[in-house]
Amino acid sequence: MNDDRTTRRLEAYARLIVRTGVNLRPGQELIVQARVEHAPLVRLVAEEAYRVGARYVDVAFADAGVRHALVEHGPDDALDWSPPWTVQRIERASEINAAAVGVSGGSDSALFADLDTGRLARARPLAYTRAWISGVLGGHLSWSLVAYPTSDWATEIFGEPDVERLWDAVAHALRLDEDDPAAAWQARADELERRCELLTDRNFDAIRYRGPGTDLEVGLIAGHIWKGGRDRTVTGQVHMANLPTEEVFTSPHRLRAEGTLRASVPFDLRGTIVEGLELRFAGGRIVDVRADHGADAVRADLATDEGASHLGEVALVDGTSRVGQTGVTFRNTLFDENARSHVAWGTGFGFALPDIPEAEHAERGLNASSTHIDFMIGRDELEIDGVEADGTVVPILRGGAWQLTG
Repeated sequence: MNDDRTTRRLEAYARLIVRTGVNLRPGQELIVQARVEHAPLVRLVAEEAYRVGARYVDVAFADAGVRHALVEHGPDDALDWSPPWTVQRIERASEINAAAVGVSGGSDSALFADLDTGRLARARPLAYTRAWISGVLGGHLSWSLVAYPTSDWATEIFGEPDVERLWDAVAHALRLDEDDPAAAWQARADELERRCELLTDRNFDAIRYRGPGTDLEVGLIAGHIWKGGRDRTVTGQVHMANLPTEEVFTSPHRLRAEGTLRASVPFDLRGTIVEGLELRFAGGRIVDVRADHGADAVRADLATDEGASHLGEVALVDGTSRVGQTGVTFRNTLFDENARSHVAWGTGFGFALPDIPEAEHAERGLNASSTHIDFMIGRDELEIDGVEADGTVVPILRGGAWQLTG
């Protein structure tokens, strides 16, 4: 692997994360959550942040081997426990409107293959997760989720540690191969926002999915809007919550999902690769779970709380996605959810109901949960339609091509 090329890519990536992803402001604090193997990128992110004028860069590293030890040997009540300082860290960051970067990679499913999948799915710090969800959904953090190529991740995808091949795919998805990646992302965000305006203006009553193994209608909440591309904090700070991002999305009515749904690619559920997932919905609730692999992990996550078995997101992605164009299934949800249309069980987004008081969100149909798991359903054979209040069906996606016009 060419060291100079790698360095240039990492430097360009760090600039994109700091200046476009979180859009760091002078004097703002930045918190970073990453794994120990992501240190080369984290160091450059810190350097770039201080160049921009960061007050302080606070980095916390995690390690998959330590999580393995917890799941294998730790007491049952420690699986979902959060050390108080970690909760206080994210709560303080939200209070001061800090910026936050999260770095991910492969699923580490090979490392976790010997573990009980139910315990593995439960091994997440719930109090920390709730604080994070509150911070991001409340618009208190300028945040961006990114990923870093490693040999282990490349091996998981390609069967060999071809990091250069993985970097090529990641760089294409991130538009790092453009002369001006930041400008390219601003242009893409403009396109996504125009789609959001179209969908919001149409005010569909439901979204209908028809395809192999899928026959589902999901009702939407009156007064919903669609989001995509850019996001804004309560202080007006524009940021891109995902890099890459290719989706437009909203939150559905938690009680209005009927039918069946089949995942189109395997996906990572906290270290377990779920394959061949099929779900059946009745009255908005997931009432049956089947999978070729990972069904126990899915059931464990759906048992998190009452809202876990209801949908919190529907998202549309078409064939112009740079991630999808790579032809790679990354087994990393950040990338795979931006390659294909997807849905998520778990918590919904209050910002999808901007004109409805928060106290009325649950009554109007917005889901609430301590989990949010995206899984991909998009494929060329899948037809996605908008259903108007009078029953009129309007094509949105056909053969992966966007159909909706103004």
